[in-house]
Amino acid sequence: MTDPILKVEALEKRFPIKKGLFRKTVGHVHAVDGISFEIKPGQSLGLVGESGCGKSTAVKSLLRLIEPSGGKIIFNGVDVTHQSLDSLRQLRQDLQIIFQDPYSSLNPRLKISRSVGEPMDVFKTCASREERRERIGSLLEKVGLRPEFADRYPHEFSGGQRQRICIARALALNPKVIIGDEPVSALDVSIQAQVINLMKKLQREFSLSYLIISHDLAVVEHMCDWICVMYLGRFVETAADKEMVKNPLHPYTRALLSSVYEPDPAQEHKRTMLEGDVPSPINPPPGCHFHTRCPHKKKVCTKEAPKLKEIVPDHMVACHLYE
Repeated sequence: MTDPILKVEALEKRFPIKKGLFRKTVGHVHAVDGISFEIKPGQSLGLVGESGCGKSTAVKSLLRLIEPSGGKIIFNGVDVTHQSLDSLRQLRQDLQIIFQDPYSSLNPRLKISRSVGEPMDVFKTCASREERRERIGSLLEKVGLRPEFADRYPHEFSGGQRQRICIARALALNPKVIIGDEPVSALDVSIQAQVINLMKKLQREFSLSYLIISHDLAVVEHMCDWICVMYLGRFVETAADKEMVKNPLHPYTRALLSSVYEPDPAQEHKRTMLEGDVPSPINPPPGCHFHTRCPHKKKVCTKEAPKLKEIVPDHMVACHLYE
């Protein structure tokens, strides 16, 4: 069995709330509340949930852009949870990220050659200027752009082209894992399909592993082998992509899937509407975090938090309905 390249165990992130003259801690924002997952080489995993559920915070914590409050982050067999920033250089090289907004991801004052080549300069991966320029041109061709685009500025490109440039920059150091933080949500629908297909093509070519964050289950279903549904800092369901779509078990997952538009106008589409808003992560409800909006809640849901249980092979759900 292949060992996972990235493994996260019981990851937590709490932000302190400070008040008063002496900045006394009076509470915490429970952004990520003990999530665990793993990604194997060449595999894609998707984190799905509403805005504010903790997806981006989880990614920033595993990248050590913000320090996690608890749990373990194991990359390529090495526990990097408490490593010094100097020793994290290899992690930074092997674990790259594509951000959501291609307009703010590129410095408008720098030519594309500077933006794509900066990772190579930091890690000194090119022995000469000629090698660096050839590498930048090759990367641009890989993402469907012409090498001469390297001498242009970001404002000369469309949103889809800018995101392709960001993908080229993420590939500059030959990473093993690429994280996509809503990589296509800022693009037109027609361009989204092109970028998704490009990312899947590059995954096969470079044997990449992906961690894709999205609120759109349709995007994650197309890109990922495994899906984790997140609600208020916790996983409520995890399964293989096709299993998740064909047989959603958790009421929250069913509501998310019902929000995906049906392209066939002749197909009857019934949407599940959830009442209320997501509770505050400062004071999450006791028991199951979802019980304040769940149409099937039971008395036990308000008292005990359900744990992820395997209902069918490779399909886990945290819900008292299955006890």
